[in-house]
Amino acid sequence: MKATADTLRLTLNYQPPLAWDALLSFLGGRGAAGVEAVVDGRYLRTVRLDAAEGWLAVSATAKRDQLAVELSPSLEMVADRLTIKLRQLLDLDADPIAIARVLGADPILKPVVAAVPGLRVPGGFDGFELVLRAIVGQQVTVKAATTLFSRFAAAFGDATTTPYAELKFFTPRAELIAAAELQTLINLGLTQRRAQTIHSVAQAYVAGELLLEPGCDQAAELERFRSIPGIGHWTSNYVAMRALRDADAFPTGDLALCNALGGVKPKEADRAAEAWRPYRAYAALYLWRLLRMGTSTESGG
Repeated sequence: MKATADTLRLTLNYQPPLAWDALLSFLGGRGAAGVEAVVDGRYLRTVRLDAAEGWLAVSATAKRDQLAVELSPSLEMVADRLTIKLRQLLDLDADPIAIARVLGADPILKPVVAAVPGLRVPGGFDGFELVLRAIVGQQVTVKAATTLFSRFAAAFGDATTTPYAELKFFTPRAELIAAAELQTLINLGLTQRRAQTIHSVAQAYVAGELLLEPGCDQAAELERFRSIPGIGHWTSNYVAMRALRDADAFPTGDLALCNALGGVKPKEADRAAEAWRPYRAYAALYLWRLLRMGTSTESGG
């Protein structure tokens, strides 16, 4: 790690290829305004880890196996943890060659795997943030979900100042959402049922009854997660894909995936996905990418 008067710098290695533009497009299209942004080929976000607060910026380098990271000096004490979180967020420990070997053999996926080599499954920088994003994305478009999540950032994310005009808030705090009146959540544009689900999830996080982070007891955590009214298989599998880094999770019932497979029923999509083990999460990303190449309709994930 290198330091200047106002910035810390570090590098992140990965196994190429890496579909950096596609990764930025996914994160930028689903970002929370004020908390994260994609600007001029760089991923930006605010960071709060324990008592450390600051910002970061990630960009590609001339080396095809390395990314460059700039950090605010305030994050120096948590740089090691931050590196782990960034690797998970950007899926930098994936083996794109092995993934392409499996998925590229499928006649449906073969063209898009060839067109977008090194597609990654973006993770979640913060477990609660990703869970919140998944719930507001239930049965709505990506654009609508992003708008809703951005309202949560403005309402429940502490304000901050950074060198980037796009970064204004820290991620929404579970304790603030848990303590809020249900009507406050509804006023952000949620149905009463969805507001209640978010309220219940936030309360479970605050009470220590839910911890959807990499390395947790996945089966037990997802079982508790699904026991909350309003959490179904799509949401739990989407969270498993991204927050828990399960390479074989598959968002059952996703309408966009069904459409990408020719308008099949969810059960048919699940059957087709059996051929993509142990990389069904990557297959989902490739199918979303395939659909995007032919239509403007996307899932709320």
